[in-house]
Amino acid sequence: MKRYTVILVDDEEEVRQAIIRKLDWEAIGFEVIGYADNGEDALEVAERLRPDVIMTDIKMPFMDGLTLAKKVKQISKDIKIIIFSGFDEFEYAKEAIKLEVEEYILKPINSTELKSVFIRIKEKLDAEIGTKRDIDQLRKYYLESLPVMKEQLMIGLLEGRLSKPRVKEMMKTYDVNLSSPYYMVAIIHTDNPYASLRADDYELPPAELTTLSLKQIVDETLETCFRFKSCIYLGSVVVVALFDDDKQSNEFIHIMDQLCKSAYRFLESTTSAGIGLLCNDIMNLSHSYQGAKDAIDYRVLFEPNQAIYIQDIESQVNYQSTWDNQYTENIVFAIKLGEAEDLDKAIDELIHYIKKSTISIQLYQISLMELIMEIFKLGRAYKLDTKQVFGENFNINDGIHQLDSLEALKQWLLDVCRKARNGIHRERTDTTKLLVEKAIKFIEENYHDSELSVDALCQHLNVSATYFSTLFKRETGITFINYLTNVRMEKALQMLNTTEEKTYNIAEKVGYTEPNYFSYVFKKHYGISPSNYRKKR
Repeated sequence: MKRYTVILVDDEEEVRQAIIRKLDWEAIGFEVIGYADNGEDALEVAERLRPDVIMTDIKMPFMDGLTLAKKVKQISKDIKIIIFSGFDEFEYAKEAIKLEVEEYILKPINSTELKSVFIRIKEKLDAEIGTKRDIDQLRKYYLESLPVMKEQLMIGLLEGRLSKPRVKEMMKTYDVNLSSPYYMVAIIHTDNPYASLRADDYELPPAELTTLSLKQIVDETLETCFRFKSCIYLGSVVVVALFDDDKQSNEFIHIMDQLCKSAYRFLESTTSAGIGLLCNDIMNLSHSYQGAKDAIDYRVLFEPNQAIYIQDIESQVNYQSTWDNQYTENIVFAIKLGEAEDLDKAIDELIHYIKKSTISIQLYQISLMELIMEIFKLGRAYKLDTKQVFGENFNINDGIHQLDSLEALKQWLLDVCRKARNGIHRERTDTTKLLVEKAIKFIEENYHDSELSVDALCQHLNVSATYFSTLFKRETGITFINYLTNVRMEKALQMLNTTEEKTYNIAEKVGYTEPNYFSYVFKKHYGISPSNYRKKR
């Protein structure tokens, strides 16, 4: 006869021994296999010995009995907990019920009550073990698991992971008939129309709701047309169509195309289907599935809501055709130096080119990756925060595959490129202001130097004269010469008002070696000569 195991937990040795003496443990089907005088030690013993029952006091050092019960249930919900306590408090009992404690006994414990408690627990343990061993229960579990096991058969065939003998065995065991002269695989993928909804408002996440809805549409569309098996795999609906005649493949492709358009109307979400090549052996389903995967990848280059047959793709695509670098260069130039409309135009031209080209999906992805890297390098060169441009957790590989339509690509490029352009514009504006501020400071400090010129200033600032002159006039509204003249005239006027310096000395102090030329410039600026200005003053 099986004996169930018990651990006793109490911080008093006499209490533990008293409990042991109260029962004939073997007679009622139990065996005490361990002791502990606090909750922490008891938890360690429970993890090591995995008893059937733990009997514990509530009040103990280091870890109380209720905390121990909670942690034990985390280890195994099958372990039964008996709480004994000298406190007849409702809150303790309520917490014990919440923790699914089997019994709550008040001290002092009498042997009759304790025996009846363990008999009840033994009956419960016997029933649980009996249920687990029950053949009917196992059969029920098998039947409940059968749909999952059938899907595993499908996935194993699609991925080419099963041998022919294993396939035959599984079809017989699961009562699945996949025998057919011809097969064709399709993958149907849709965007998530519930993306704006909160997942916790539904029993299933929004993405799974979408896929389940799509599978229902697929099954209802095909059930009157062909023999088929369908399943949800990697976020898409996969269909294995079984044909008696190879000519049925054309009808299947047409129905898949119509199905995409119907799904769009029902789900209000872009839907595409990729269809693999026809095969005449169930062991070649993996080849048809791979073709369907290749075809569905091309949905980004095709109009939305249509079926894409891999054989049509292979006959149309020019695998030598490349993405002209000029389109990438135009976008990068527009980000750096163009106006907003120049950037929009460059992106529109790229999208139009992709629509009209016969570029392969591999070259498309490589070219798009190169464009993204150019934008990334541009942002780095201008010290932009690339997280603000591309997003917090942007991954280039995942990002490319998530752009599953040319419209999605266009909107993403517009968003990213505009952020990069605005960032560069702000950076350039800040740099320009700083450069002009440095120039103004240099003029204020050196206006008295008769050799001061735009070339001398640009040599100090380490920029070209042409570039500087354009920036300076844009920021100040006047040319460098006019600005320098204004500064010199203001300084001259100040000295005429506050000193008795001769005009030729003032001329020299504000950067003019020729007094006559100084007088000419002063009169042109203020409408009066320096000497007359001083007399009138």
